[in-house]
Amino acid sequence: MVRLEHIAMSYGLGPEVLHDIDLDLEPGGIVFLTGPSTSGKTSLLRLLGLIAMPSAGRYHLFGRDVAALDEDEIMALRRRIGIVFQDLRLLDHLSAFDNIALPLRINGAQDGQIGDVVAEMMGWLGLAEVTDALPGDLSMAQRQLVAVARAVIARPGLLLCDEPTAHVDDKLARRVMHLLAQLSKLGSTVVLSTHDDDLIARYRHPILRMSSGRLTRPAAMAAPLPSAP
Repeated sequence: MVRLEHIAMSYGLGPEVLHDIDLDLEPGGIVFLTGPSTSGKTSLLRLLGLIAMPSAGRYHLFGRDVAALDEDEIMALRRRIGIVFQDLRLLDHLSAFDNIALPLRINGAQDGQIGDVVAEMMGWLGLAEVTDALPGDLSMAQRQLVAVARAVIARPGLLLCDEPTAHVDDKLARRVMHLLAQLSKLGSTVVLSTHDDDLIARYRHPILRMSSGRLTRPAAMAAPLPSAP
């Protein structure tokens, strides 16, 4: 699914923010990405999501060498990636329903298909009563759930989550993690960046640790999996 070989990255003419990163991720499964602030976690997610490009090294995604692709091919790969941004990035002029439905529409789904899928997702996440609400009228927790739903609704092959449970309570965090687990069982690879040590300790997922722009090897957690919500 993902292969990074000796990747480095910088922004413009600035210093490198990622250094000599090697990483292989197979289809399916959840991986935690952790480390202190400014360690490079968000930069790595931006690179994995094709928002930023490496300044050195090779990135293979879905079996394609990213450096060999033209802009149209890059855009096609981006449609196979779901992203939960830390700042959520909901479209303020679209309702909660239409924010969630956006990836399906971009991928060419028909309205008849979209309605049932989005309604089911919103109902499961407890958002049925805010279907027509604009983001500005939602609580922070509701906005977080809309952002998560939008990222997963099209069943992306690669899902990148930057602090996806930062604004929800423990019960909703468990529900979000259960949703991500179900998506991973369908073959999606999930990379979840978080500062929440309790969340990491609760789940038995490999951990990627960032420090000063460098990535350490994954380590398995020994904590048992919780029951589904």
